[in-house]
Amino acid sequence: MPGVRKIQMILSANKILILLCTFCAFTFADSAGDIQNAELQKVKLQAEIKKLDRSIKETDSLLTDDVHRYAVLENRYKDDLSRRRSELDSLNEKIKRIASEIQSERNKQSAFETRVANEKGHRQALRKVIGEAASALETKVARSLPWEREARLDRIRGLVRDVKGADATEEELFSRLLSIVSEEVRFGDEIRLVESPIVRNNGETVNARVLRLGNQWMVYSDENNRMFGALVRKDFADSVHYEWNENLTLEERAAIRLALDVKEAKKPPQVVSLPLSIGVFGKENAK
Repeated sequence: MPGVRKIQMILSANKILILLCTFCAFTFADSAGDIQNAELQKVKLQAEIKKLDRSIKETDSLLTDDVHRYAVLENRYKDDLSRRRSELDSLNEKIKRIASEIQSERNKQSAFETRVANEKGHRQALRKVIGEAASALETKVARSLPWEREARLDRIRGLVRDVKGADATEEELFSRLLSIVSEEVRFGDEIRLVESPIVRNNGETVNARVLRLGNQWMVYSDENNRMFGALVRKDFADSVHYEWNENLTLEERAAIRLALDVKEAKKPPQVVSLPLSIGVFGKENAK
């Protein structure tokens, strides 16, 4: 029995050994397949790794190029930004300078316009003064002695007409006014003697010697020294009238004849006293 049991145990052990060997064989077979698969996977992984390395290197190269390109672009951007800032500063300075020049020109233009306006105002005021002076002179001459009066009035009226117009300048008008005033001053200072027909108060026309002493005396005597007269002014509300005073005293006639003879050089030069009574303003001013 013990032997049988021993044999059974040996058989059992063999069976177990066979089973273990069989299992080991299968296990070794599976391990070889796994190893082979692992080797294949390793090869694939190495290929993938190499591929990834190449991709990484390419990526690194591209990244390096991008970094270089970025650096170049950044430098260009900085240079362009600096250049544009410099141009902008220069442009701002130019704009400020031009704005200053424009303002200066505007100030000059404004000052010029002010001067023009002032000049225009002065000229208008001067033209107005000339017109008023000419009108006043026209009124005075129209009331003065009837000695070339129409010719004198024509000159003044022409000046008044040109003052109202726009053709003549203020300088020309002022010069003409001074000339007319000078003529009127000379008219009031000069002594003139003419021979001319005159109409006496009775309507008779006689050839006479007419003597004018400024604007104060105007007397006449006929050719035979028989008729004498002195011009007298009569003032009315809106007009002035002149007429001959022919009712003279012997003294007045003698004074007129002496003045005429001295002016014609028939008698030596001398001071002749003419009575105020034969002045233009008549006997009322002689009192």
